[in-house]
Amino acid sequence: MPFLLKTEPNKYSFEDLERDGETTWDGIANNQALLYLRGMKKGEKLVIYHSNIGKAAVGTAKVASVDASDPKDPKVRVQPVKKFKAAKELAEIRAAAVFKDSILFRQFRLSVVPLTEEQYDWLVAPAAKG
Repeated sequence: MPFLLKTEPNKYSFEDLERDGETTWDGIANNQALLYLRGMKKGEKLVIYHSNIGKAAVGTAKVASVDASDPKDPKVRVQPVKKFKAAKELAEIRAAAVFKDSILFRQFRLSVVPLTEEQYDWLVAPAAKG
């Protein structure tokens, strides 16, 4: 199952992930988000979303490893895959039919959001030319 991971780019951006090559996705306190993190599997696809500043999906990553031995602090290692040539802005995502009824908009403050394959595919598809 693919997931969308939200991050504040002034604290840790996709560019930081690219520079580091791999990081532990941490700082998560919400129980629902922790549940999603604990359930992740090595190799699962991720979309990185810049929240607060930018408000856009900016690139893809993958789960490198998961250590869920501490349920309150799972250690999920994340590696960058590819930066989008054009970010997918929040308004564009919200308007897409594939996101109708998505948890992304029902629990907007959730920092780890499961995606359907169709939602993932839509996010990673090149932005439509205006």
